[in-house]
Amino acid sequence: MTVKRSEFGAGLDAFLDPDRMRDFGPNGLQVEGREEIGRVAFGVTASLALLERAAAWGADAVVVHHGLFWRGQGEVRVERSLRGRLKTLLDHEMNLFGYHLPLDRHPEVGNNAVLARLLGAAKTTPAFEWEGTSIGLAAAYERPRPFGDFVAAVAAATRRDPLVEGAGPAEIRTFGVVTGGAARSVEEAARRGLDAFVTGEPSEAAVHLAREEGIHFLAAGHHATERFGVAALAEWVGTHYALETTIIEINNPV
Repeated sequence: MTVKRSEFGAGLDAFLDPDRMRDFGPNGLQVEGREEIGRVAFGVTASLALLERAAAWGADAVVVHHGLFWRGQGEVRVERSLRGRLKTLLDHEMNLFGYHLPLDRHPEVGNNAVLARLLGAAKTTPAFEWEGTSIGLAAAYERPRPFGDFVAAVAAATRRDPLVEGAGPAEIRTFGVVTGGAARSVEEAARRGLDAFVTGEPSEAAVHLAREEGIHFLAAGHHATERFGVAALAEWVGTHYALETTIIEINNPV
């Protein structure tokens, strides 16, 4: 079973709706490869290690959360690490698709949605606006949960112990989640009256804000909190297009 590159890209765009928001870089097809797609590799970041493993597996396309091109990176010069990544893609005629914020905020396969479900949320509401679009979630439990159990649930979901600033209440009724690098959003979480806030990367300022606002702050890793979207999207692609898929995990401690 194969699908045309244009049909595959149009299907991803229709499902993830990248035109709904302004992002930090281009979403959708970033590097054009062969026209027919039968095998699709998924991963968090389009690193050289991931692309080499995708090529060895025989991927026709690679779908990632963090692509190659970002707004604000200055003049784009095809040299050094970028040259190596592009060379691997072009030598093996692999297509590269990248979806950043669309894969954070999607209500079904988004990083935030999947993590909130894994943490047992009974209800979620879009929250944490960036340039007019909600990129995170405010979540609530049916019954209060001891804070220690909440921390354990985050650790189990992300497969690592989070950095914890335990400045909130003994029981968790509500929490916010914005995966990746959103430490400053703890301030909005506090303004919303949430008991805890979960993100990927910590910041020095966020710890002080959490202490002063009386909210729990958990940083469980940028990479670790953003594995979920690509895995869920791989399942959707496998079902929707009946294509062969694989998830490539390149460990990153950050």
